[in-house]
Amino acid sequence: MYDSDPATTAPLTPTPPPPPKKTGGQGAMRLLAIGVLAFAFAVFTGRLDLAGVVSSARGLVAPTPAARTTTTTTTNTTGTATVTAIKDVIERANHAQARAFAKSDDTLMRDTATDSYYQELVQTNRDLASGGVTSITLTNIAWGDVIVSGTIAQATAFETWRSTYNDGSNDERTDRNEYTLTQLSGAWRISADVQPDSRVIEPGTGTSPSVTQPGTPAAALSRSSNWSGYAATGGVFTSVTGSWIVPTVTSTSIGADATWVGIGGLSGRDLLQAGTQAMVSADGMVEYSAWTEMLPQTSHTVPLAVRAGDAVTATLTQKSGNSWIITINNDTTKANYSVTVQYSSSNSSAEWIQEAPSAGRGLVPLDQFGTLRVTAGSAVQNGKSQTLAELGARAITMINGAGQAIAQPSVLGHDGSTFTVTRTDAPSTSGRRGRP
Repeated sequence: MYDSDPATTAPLTPTPPPPPKKTGGQGAMRLLAIGVLAFAFAVFTGRLDLAGVVSSARGLVAPTPAARTTTTTTTNTTGTATVTAIKDVIERANHAQARAFAKSDDTLMRDTATDSYYQELVQTNRDLASGGVTSITLTNIAWGDVIVSGTIAQATAFETWRSTYNDGSNDERTDRNEYTLTQLSGAWRISADVQPDSRVIEPGTGTSPSVTQPGTPAAALSRSSNWSGYAATGGVFTSVTGSWIVPTVTSTSIGADATWVGIGGLSGRDLLQAGTQAMVSADGMVEYSAWTEMLPQTSHTVPLAVRAGDAVTATLTQKSGNSWIITINNDTTKANYSVTVQYSSSNSSAEWIQEAPSAGRGLVPLDQFGTLRVTAGSAVQNGKSQTLAELGARAITMINGAGQAIAQPSVLGHDGSTFTVTRTDAPSTSGRRGRP
């Protein structure tokens, strides 16, 4: 994402490897150029089921690699035969997923995936179908590094996928995929697929889009294809908290939105998150849920009921070492969820975000959530609890493919810990006419 001192005025810029887009933000974990209606993807794990696919985070705003013929830039001493075998598995897996989707036969994906990853793919394809996707096609793949350590391999692939929707429209996008493979009984199988550039934050224009909303729009210092809100960097962050009212989502706006607080994820591939999500299916049903995510694992719904209008508070706190307590309170019903997890964090940033979830190889369209109000935002930085204003948190505007603001944060309130994020009337992506 970005790695800059919030005390400066310079725009936040992404740091490799994430930039060139999945993710980990949870990361995570969370596919195929779904672009506009990829919400089906998000359902793939955890949040929209987010458990299997949505990785927190995320769209590709930074330039993607141009379509090119398959190349290899292997940087280790892995044998040619092994590299070829690994790439062959990935290519076969991609084509198998497209065939499985076309034939409604999930078993075609089983031979190239571990059991857990296979289940994620199954859910992803089902969600794609329910979201209006009629076909998916891999149009190009270009290779990055392939690194093998014993029975575990890491491979980078820049994949271009085309999705066709039931209204006859098409959507094509290129994403960076970081695959993890495991050798089982002498054969390589994919165990995870992460898109790290999904969380890319790029410099904004410095001018605020014209948006009618409560509060003065914040200057577009940073832009993202799927994040809107505030983020703070600099120092060591050991706790973050925020409260919000779960937005009432318009049932005609197919897609999703996720509200969360998190630590890490801007300058690295780690991201610990907790929040709520709304998902609008093609039949107009709106489902609300609470979830957590620890990239590169996929996100998971948690047993806490939330509904539109409920007041929610989420807190992440590091107790000692890699031990964290995640707490989500429904302040309206007085119910709560709390769990202690083990997670290795960079402690490098804190976030308060309204997100268009990503899933697998595409972004989920951002639904029409109206205006989200975040209050009591704070984080512990270098042992001291501070408001967003005291932390020097920077605003992030969510934009579509045409550069239009689709979710605009306001300036911070007088208390330094309150702001709003408003959904504009701009389409979720630039390439889909007649859809949000």
